Amino acid sequence: MGVVTIRSRWVLSLVVLLALALQVLGAADYYKTLGLTRGAAEDQIKRSYRKLALKYHPDKNQGNKEASDKFAEIGAAYEVLSDKEKRQIYDRHGEEGVKQHAAQGGRGGGGQQDMFSQFFGGGFGGGFGGQEAEAETPKGNSFTVDLEVSMRDLYLGRVLKVGRDKDVIKPAKGKRKCNCKQRMVTRQLGPGMFQQYAKEECEECDNVKMVRDFDTLNVEVEPGMPDGHELLFFEEGEPIIDGEPGDLRMKIKTASDDTFRRDGNDLYMNYAIDLVDALTGFSKEFVHFDGHKVKLQRSGITIPGQVETVLKEGMPVYNAHKLFGNLVITYQVTFPKALTEFQKTQVKNLFEGTF
Repeated sequence: MGVVTIRSRWVLSLVVLLALALQVLGAADYYKTLGLTRGAAEDQIKRSYRKLALKYHPDKNQGNKEASDKFAEIGAAYEVLSDKEKRQIYDRHGEEGVKQHAAQGGRGGGGQQDMFSQFFGGGFGGGFGGQEAEAETPKGNSFTVDLEVSMRDLYLGRVLKVGRDKDVIKPAKGKRKCNCKQRMVTRQLGPGMFQQYAKEECEECDNVKMVRDFDTLNVEVEPGMPDGHELLFFEEGEPIIDGEPGDLRMKIKTASDDTFRRDGNDLYMNYAIDLVDALTGFSKEFVHFDGHKVKLQRSGITIPGQVETVLKEGMPVYNAHKLFGNLVITYQVTFPKALTEFQKTQVKNLFEGTF
């Protein structure tokens, strides 16, 4: 009876651990959804939400389910990260912690459209609820760079530290004019005569200067990321004085590998065998990127250039748990460099009448 009880508890523990693991695998990364890092400031979170919510709003993407889903993800991320209490819970306990907090009576959201309306002050059309559209904030240059990643890292996944020199804004001595705006002024020149002209009005701010500085970014490469996949780093582009920095995008590029060639989710490799193995069959193995052994076995004759497909031994399929592409092997046969006269005679005798 005791053995059965212990076994039942062990099975129950295993089920609980598997359930927790699946929750972690399926958990949303709210910072990544908004293109932010974990240390993002509140104003960065607001600006990122504003930009992405406008881009993916259903009214601008009617009939586009992907955009609608993205809009919902952006709203869910902003709802948590814009709330100080929810953000602290998320940083400590993840998405599941936020759900438990809501289930225990914490503040819940009012839907993505309600949040959008609160943020922009009304509906999507008519200047957002009839309000006067605010002046557009200048923005620095955004740019895209190629990020060459080894095939091993794209197979296993890895957080890369990418160093770069960039312009940053630093305090400087003195004062300067800032936030300048044009205001229309009317002046009376005489009886019934008026003149209108634009007058620049500026604030006085502390002086700043642009300097070069070295910085590192943590780039999370997930297993199976395809060539051309872009990673967004909000406001990590070129800065601009009295404006918002541009964005940085890194485009994944698979680096060449000594063993494999990648094509989508499939891997291709050349595998060399000697003439004896080609004629008599063989059983061999090689070690894959994650350390597991892939067995290659043939009992018949293998001709040079023969192709064999090994199922599910290719690249992981991005964002698809436990799905893999295939491994396509082309066999290359190595021949002896030379034979003695005696060996030649033996070979002729051996294959006489075979062809």
